[in-house]
Amino acid sequence: MDLNSELLREFARDSSRRGPALSGAHSGSAGGSICGDLVRVSLVVEGGLVTRATFDAEGCSALTACAAAACEAVEAETALSAALLSAARIAGLVGGLGPQGRHAADLVADALARALSALASSGRSVAPAHAGSERVLVAVSGGVDSAVAVLLERAAGRDVVAVTLKLWADERTDGTQACCSPEAVRSARALCHSLEVPHLTLDLEDAFRREVVDAFVDGYRAGETPNPCVICNGDLRIDAMVELADRLCASHLATGHYARLVDDGSGPLLGEAADPAKDQTYMLAGLRPGTLRRLRFPLGQMTKPEVRALAAAAGLAVASKRESQDLCFLAGEGKRSFLGRHGGLADTPGEIVGTDGELLGEHPGQHHFTVGQRRGLGVATGEPVYVVATDAASNRVTVGGRDDLARTTVRLRGARLHRESGRADRVKLRYHSKAIACRVSAAGPGEHAELEVELEEPAFGVAPGQTACLLDGELVVGRATIAGAV
Repeated sequence: MDLNSELLREFARDSSRRGPALSGAHSGSAGGSICGDLVRVSLVVEGGLVTRATFDAEGCSALTACAAAACEAVEAETALSAALLSAARIAGLVGGLGPQGRHAADLVADALARALSALASSGRSVAPAHAGSERVLVAVSGGVDSAVAVLLERAAGRDVVAVTLKLWADERTDGTQACCSPEAVRSARALCHSLEVPHLTLDLEDAFRREVVDAFVDGYRAGETPNPCVICNGDLRIDAMVELADRLCASHLATGHYARLVDDGSGPLLGEAADPAKDQTYMLAGLRPGTLRRLRFPLGQMTKPEVRALAAAAGLAVASKRESQDLCFLAGEGKRSFLGRHGGLADTPGEIVGTDGELLGEHPGQHHFTVGQRRGLGVATGEPVYVVATDAASNRVTVGGRDDLARTTVRLRGARLHRESGRADRVKLRYHSKAIACRVSAAGPGEHAELEVELEEPAFGVAPGQTACLLDGELVVGRATIAGAV
């Protein structure tokens, strides 16, 4: 790149936008003690328009120049135009930067993105109404599925805006393996900027810790096996992104989930994806009908190989990106360590007993076990044994043979029905388990404290705390939490 040193010096001397954050401004900072450089960018946004941008910087002249240039570029522009400003563009605004100076553009780009995140997370209007093509918000995690969702929505002629959720930051976990870490946010932002798509970050970390992580820890403390993804999708993150779509004047939220929407005559319901190996309707089962009306699932009719092929044809580096297998807040850290750090669930030896009460061995803590588990018991009986029950109060684990796991009646709590319970003819009791024919106690659409499901064949390993996904054929008509089974 040919460098324009005079332009760099000119911006470094420009103090017209240097100063404190103005009243009502949304601010973001980047840098710190490690590099010695620190920058703050503040935006006053009214009706989706940046009416004033200010900055302050401590460090090299390149940092000051980049901050001044970025503030000049976004002032009097829409917030969505500001959300397109990448580090590479900032470097270009100051006439180009050498290898050492590029760090300054990166810091300013981070500070600007955090200021926009503060706006997106504030509940205020982010974009004015527009008369152009239909606008759609796309949830982007930085993986191949959400990237292809962007491509498909744009190919359909829609005005695409991307959002990435910041849900969890923990130095003990591997942020590169998570979909909602600071590392994932930066990766998703770089991907969107490469596609010329404005990118916003929605910070839900406090709510996520309170509503999802705390519930996860409490579940294990109570001797259950919680399913945090169903809670997160059904009660937190999807609704939060739909609310952001409203403030962006976007008609829909599109995600990279493998699911379909089917209107049964009474409104939309979730339908199983065309690729059964990737179907994610179980994890989305808690979504309310009102939320479903605002969603799009562009990958619902596609297989994973087709998605990767489309990404490769578009030249996206994420085409071959490996999928994360861990819960986002466990990425790279074992459950035992996490529960100890965040829930105070220390290893406490307890008894392993048979179904007849006979003492068979000792375990390190009931919270390490789930109903149906076979591995890690350390009990030698001559035949395979499974966890039949855990008891948090006594810290006892009961084991037995496979037949001891058989259950035909499942008690549910916290049920959410999208249609009357008589519609449910099958139930999935775990994410990757097969659906079992069933009958559900009579109840109408809405929230119900308790329900009961009678199975037409025994289920093995029914774990309290897991989600029961109620189905009418391939349509999701409700979900609930398993309270127990007999």
